[in-house]
Amino acid sequence: MDLYRCACDIARNPKHTRWVAPLLLVADAFLCALIIWKIPYTEIDWTTYMQQVSLFLSGERDYALIKGSTGPLVYPAAHVYIYSLLYHVTDEGRDIFFGQILFAVLYLVTLAIVMACYRRSGAPPYLFPLLVLSKRLHSVFVLRLFNDCFAALAMWSTILLFQKRKWLAGVIVWTSGVAVKMTLLLLAPAVAVIIALSGGMGRGIRLAIVSILVQVLLAVPFLHVNTVSYLSRAFELTRQFLFRWTVNWRFVGEDMFLSKQFSLALLIVHALLLAIFVAVRWVKPSGSNLPGFSRNLLNGTQRTIILTDSFIGTTMLASMVIGLLCARSLHYQFFAYLSWATPFLLWKSRFHPVLIYGLWFLQEWAWNVYPSTTASSLIVVLSLGIQVFGVLVNARDILGERRLENNQSVKQHPQ
Repeated sequence: MDLYRCACDIARNPKHTRWVAPLLLVADAFLCALIIWKIPYTEIDWTTYMQQVSLFLSGERDYALIKGSTGPLVYPAAHVYIYSLLYHVTDEGRDIFFGQILFAVLYLVTLAIVMACYRRSGAPPYLFPLLVLSKRLHSVFVLRLFNDCFAALAMWSTILLFQKRKWLAGVIVWTSGVAVKMTLLLLAPAVAVIIALSGGMGRGIRLAIVSILVQVLLAVPFLHVNTVSYLSRAFELTRQFLFRWTVNWRFVGEDMFLSKQFSLALLIVHALLLAIFVAVRWVKPSGSNLPGFSRNLLNGTQRTIILTDSFIGTTMLASMVIGLLCARSLHYQFFAYLSWATPFLLWKSRFHPVLIYGLWFLQEWAWNVYPSTTASSLIVVLSLGIQVFGVLVNARDILGERRLENNQSVKQHPQ
């Protein structure tokens, strides 16, 4: 019985994460090395990235003219700068082995930040093994070298900076991540709510201006040549995705998938879910309902609130997963945003540990089926739905900590 109680304590007591997390991080470093050594690299987009940045490095600044073997450049400016650096350090993209090593380091740095976010939120140790077991996630990072890996780093870095009340730094990192891949725009509702709760309208406006300025500064070389081509390519909201590559909505059939009605329905559901979360969950720390919170915010009478780390993590990840649930098409690299978020959201939904592990493994299986099938795509959507509605109905510690601004909070949160 003593051994059983000890095991339960290790599994459930958050204080043990201080040694569980480093051990798993070291173990995962060996796993990454083993994967790179034993499993062949998979060419998907790396060559195209290198072809595109080679044109940029040759002096081309018109996005409409920057193309690779699989298509045009469709990512914002920070993506170009990152892969230009990788172009130089990997012998113009030919040294793929060194590129894999760099992405393994990127993976481990991101994992360390994820673990820090979990620890600050009081997550139990039994969740941490799920952070290092994903076959698909390792594949996205060290076998395919997708730009989503850098966007995932920006996402989790933003969460950690917000948990540390580094609002300015967090917004700069987030908007820089948007400049890698616009998927991080799915975090915008959560970013707006958290900033509004923690600092009111004034801080929100200042940080919104900062986020726009960062985007403009990064894009200046391209905006100067052809503003329309940059904005239409880098932030193309009307892009038509191919049915054969979809991971999530294959079960609805190709005709439905390609229809404008289906696209509009997803957009409406996305907006409705965000509105429900804002009204029911996200403004609760203000001690008011949505109309009251909005009125106080506009009048400048909204009191500063010290949000818990748990609230910040839950709100940010829920915003991302709502967006993924309502996305027209998910591809395999989108698992970079989901894999580490799932254990956290299932825990916040108050599911039993056995159920958390079961749902995690079911989701992992679905994302490893290639090409996707009716069954696997249905499970992808259902697992996303369970996470979204689990947090909506059962989330613990969602309210944060409500306090009036005082001298101590001003000292702690100077930004």
